[in-house]
Amino acid sequence: MKALLDTNIIIHREASRVVNRDIGTLFKWLDKGKYIKCIHPVTVEEIEKNINKDVANTFSVKLDSYEKIKTVAPINDNVKTISNSIDITINDKNDTILLNEVFCNRVDLLITEDKNIHKKAELLGIGDRVFTIDSFLEKVVSENPALVDYKVLSVTKKYFGQVNLQDHFFDGFREDYVDFDKWFNKKSDETAYVSYNKDKILSFLYLKIEGDEENYADITPAFSKKKRLKVGTNEPPRSKLRGISWLVATLQAKQASGNITRRDSKSLAMVCDWVKDF
Repeated sequence: MKALLDTNIIIHREASRVVNRDIGTLFKWLDKGKYIKCIHPVTVEEIEKNINKDVANTFSVKLDSYEKIKTVAPINDNVKTISNSIDITINDKNDTILLNEVFCNRVDLLITEDKNIHKKAELLGIGDRVFTIDSFLEKVVSENPALVDYKVLSVTKKYFGQVNLQDHFFDGFREDYVDFDKWFNKKSDETAYVSYNKDKILSFLYLKIEGDEENYADITPAFSKKKRLKVGTNEPPRSKLRGISWLVATLQAKQASGNITRRDSKSLAMVCDWVKDF
């Protein structure tokens, strides 16, 4: 598969100073997934235009390790309409040129941290093919649990109040749900299952037992009165890969391979114990 990398991703990767430590993890997973790392002629032009000659020469050598897109797709009419309504600067228009490659199926996906690119992708209906670094890592880890370095995986049971609400994992919720922080804080004494990688939240699962007195009047078809387990995976609309599927799949993969530790077995048992009576 061809993964087109935004200009800033390339700059962060090849710069002499480390700006974003997740870049290394991103490139490791691109290699593990056998993705072809692509750069666009626009990216080459932007890099050569904005840095001094010596640095440009150094970057030029490094860029040879990427697959350069040889022909640029004509701007699709739908993309042009979005561009005309949103783009203001030359950089905005260059970003749209990258996005157009995805829309025209010249590449399979685009990785970028630029919020405006993600906004335009959603408007064009290709938001599921445009990733941030974090959302791409979630995708490949969920699709390839056997390739995870399980030494950095941990699933722990925590109170909501012990979880860092300012972690970037929750940013999508705040954008989509105005009262998300208020809802989260009200649950401060309730428990959840959280997985971390280097202190960053990868997934978040909470479980709630509901009795036969629960009101399901607003649900169609109607539920009969009985005891149920409500599973909340905390999955922002842009990412379908967080939550219980990731937690359980990765732990079960370890179990099947014989590499599961006592701690991980306990984590899997904690989740399964909640479910076994339902």
